[in-house]
Amino acid sequence: MTATRRQTLTGFAASGASLIVNSAAAGTEPRRVVSLNACLDAILVHVADRGQIAALSHYAREPAGSTIVEVARTLPFTWETAEEVIALRPDLVLTSRHSALATRNALGRLGVRTELFSVPESVEASLAQVREVARLVGRPERGESLVARVEAALAAGAAPPAAPRLKALVYQPNGFAAGKGTLMDEMMTRAGFDNVAGRYGLGKWGNVPIERLLADPPQVLLSGVPVQSSRTWADRVMRHPALAALSGRMVQAQLDEKLLYCGGPVLIRTAAALARAHREALEAIA
Repeated sequence: MTATRRQTLTGFAASGASLIVNSAAAGTEPRRVVSLNACLDAILVHVADRGQIAALSHYAREPAGSTIVEVARTLPFTWETAEEVIALRPDLVLTSRHSALATRNALGRLGVRTELFSVPESVEASLAQVREVARLVGRPERGESLVARVEAALAAGAAPPAAPRLKALVYQPNGFAAGKGTLMDEMMTRAGFDNVAGRYGLGKWGNVPIERLLADPPQVLLSGVPVQSSRTWADRVMRHPALAALSGRMVQAQLDEKLLYCGGPVLIRTAAALARAHREALEAIA
């Protein structure tokens, strides 16, 4: 840590951290909430008052990965540095295990109230996070309302019991795929797909080389959407010319990358997208 940064953090600690701790200890609902995680951002904007949101993460503004870009661009954001967060004088910071460790440690040393969330690996765990974020910001009724909306979307997107199940693989930039034991795996199962990532040697997450895919294609490839004007290999692999040779053996359906990682309110769109992909794939195979 540089001397300037150390002095900045020390100054913040002396002038403001005690006030933050006292506010949290008082048990009042938080008035200034900062989120350092894109998935928590998506939940927070649905359950908190706008005036409670001191800042979202910078990821919330990225069109390729965020489902809340429009609202995020109207709210403050940080680049996850401790200096930025402390300057906002939050009384609650939502973090995940993917949030910058140095920032989390600095906030802990300064006594800033933080709540650490894990990556949900099931729908049940995801809905529990919605309820917990809503409780933390003092809006439990909004959490229940959002949970009801998600559950309705899941029911609407579920495959009919008699519908044929299709073997599918998620195929995002650089051939990135979701394996067994992930939230996406459960969402695929609900929509009528059998996730075959395991036959390519994947655990929970990993990359599938295009050579493996060409040698052993699934029935359905849930491809991402290349970023407009992108010429990177990571994006182009999803539309590799060699995939055209599989047109009679494999159906390509669209699954936007921004629907891959987050739960909560994002599941509403994910359920609809997977249901649509299943219907279109069945029509193409018939």
